[in-house]
Amino acid sequence: MRLIRLLTTITFAATLAFSCAILRAQDQSTGDPVADAARKARQQKKEAPKPKKVFTNEDITPKPPEQPAPAAAPVTEAPTPSSEAKAETDKPATTKEENPNSEQAWRKRFAEQRRKISGAELELEVLQREASKADLQYYPDPQKALQEQYTREEINKKNAAIEAKKKEIANLKQQLSDMEDQLRASGGDPGWAR
Repeated sequence: MRLIRLLTTITFAATLAFSCAILRAQDQSTGDPVADAARKARQQKKEAPKPKKVFTNEDITPKPPEQPAPAAAPVTEAPTPSSEAKAETDKPATTKEENPNSEQAWRKRFAEQRRKISGAELELEVLQREASKADLQYYPDPQKALQEQYTREEINKKNAAIEAKKKEIANLKQQLSDMEDQLRASGGDPGWAR
């Protein structure tokens, strides 16, 4: 009887060890498909080559031109003609003043004014949408609902902001009209306002 128990225990232990080894091997490859995919992705990431560096203009900065060392000549206070010419060529070409009555200047002014008007109109649309949401009679907070029921503070603030924005837009449009009058008075082509 003892011998049977001993053999049964040994057989059971061997079977258990063998099945654990098989389960461990299966656990590495098959099991949860998400875990298998993650394991496979990690392995591919380790094996993947490092990406090559892409150089852009920001990576490569030009060397400043080297200036030759001055000779043992005495230093003078007055600039030489060649250094004056060099100083003039170092200045960017965009520093010359633009005529305020040129076509380009007028077109730039009109474009800026129209950009301001369109920005203000977009802000007005947002304020109007917020005001329509504030007109909603439901508030998740009962205290806020009671307060708004009697004071309408939020709605009044939004309506005041809408009125202020409408006045701002009217003012910007009036400025645009005044600019058109100035253009005509200065003798410019009315087409520059477009």
